[in-house]
Amino acid sequence: MSSKLMITQSTGSYSDNIDKLKKALAECDAVVIGAGAGLSTSAGFVYRGERFEKYFSDFREKYGFNDMYSGGFYPYKTKEEFWAYWSRYIFVNRYMDAPKPVYSDLLKLVKEKDYFVITTNVDHCFQKAGFDKARLFYTQGDYGLFQCTGPCCNETFDNEDLIRKMIAGQKDGRVPPELFPKCPNCGRPLTLNLRSDDSFIEDYGWVEASERYENYLREHAGKKLLLLELGVGYNTPGIIKYPFWRMTMNNENATYACVNYGEAITLEEIAARSICIDGDIGEVIEKLIE
Repeated sequence: MSSKLMITQSTGSYSDNIDKLKKALAECDAVVIGAGAGLSTSAGFVYRGERFEKYFSDFREKYGFNDMYSGGFYPYKTKEEFWAYWSRYIFVNRYMDAPKPVYSDLLKLVKEKDYFVITTNVDHCFQKAGFDKARLFYTQGDYGLFQCTGPCCNETFDNEDLIRKMIAGQKDGRVPPELFPKCPNCGRPLTLNLRSDDSFIEDYGWVEASERYENYLREHAGKKLLLLELGVGYNTPGIIKYPFWRMTMNNENATYACVNYGEAITLEEIAARSICIDGDIGEVIEKLIE
């Protein structure tokens, strides 16, 4: 899609756009939520600053990086150090609850509606907040799953038990080798089930979720849809943003809503059926609940 077609949706005041979104939520037949990293950021899942210092100050002192993202790419000399970092990273960002109730507030907003969620986030916050698992599609994987590095099989493996053992068993910033994750089928090392290259495993659960999402869209084609995009940037716009724009163009009954801090934009062709709110997602959701 050409960038020349993009505009900043600035018509109407902040409060007017909140009212428009409230009305769209009340009147729609169904809500499709498209969620990106900005939603988890609003919920307090930030990777630097106070939260980084609270959980990773020892790594900062030892290795010199200043945020969790950089720590994930640091060239650790040993697997003992690598898994010490990653086990803590996974625990903090997957098995701990988000600091702010943004996801649970979002559920309050849509729980009585016919909804479906597609997200590029891998922190599992939707399910932890109580969203129906059958209405969720995690496109890019899950911090809570391992896969074979081969891969030798089309399987993923829950990692919570082993991650907790690594957390409990690490000493001086190292995890003992007997806790390294290994594929139960072939014995190769396991790695995270995150989409980074063509080795990403789309297991049975992933395929089922993808089919449920596609069926949902087919069943609701032409209906009064609210396509609610929350915190989606431009790392992978082809997963949520561009399809939402396309669906809005193809369905005259659809409304596109974008809530994003600093990146609330739409296409000129659908501007009349777009609601763009530049602001903190958590604050916007609070106002929509009022």
